[in-house]
Amino acid sequence: MIVLDYRDRRPLYEQVVERFQELIFREILPQDAKLPSVRSIATDLSINPNTIQRAYQELERQGYIYSVKGKGSFVADNSRIRTAVQKEWKERFIASVEEGLRIGVTEEEIEALLRQRRRQTVTERGKRND
Repeated sequence: MIVLDYRDRRPLYEQVVERFQELIFREILPQDAKLPSVRSIATDLSINPNTIQRAYQELERQGYIYSVKGKGSFVADNSRIRTAVQKEWKERFIASVEEGLRIGVTEEEIEALLRQRRRQTVTERGKRND
């Protein structure tokens, strides 16, 4: 479910947060889905449970998950977060495209970059699922 990159300079808890956000955005973890226990993820990843606990706290602070005492952590309704994140991304994307066009990047080059990145993403996801 989660793969960490030990060469990444970011702290492990940030990587865990990012992976869970991706799983939630892609709806692999749907609303109200129960998350694995801190202990089970820590064991699977061979890392300290405090690292997972910190990641869960951050996800809860950001509104991605909620906790029920004695029951565990669950995926929250993220429709507003998803909408806001996608809106922010679209604004950055449009600004990047406009800048590219301004400096002479052609539409064909932009489209080629998108196709290339899509192929890389598909390949990387395939490798993660192996």
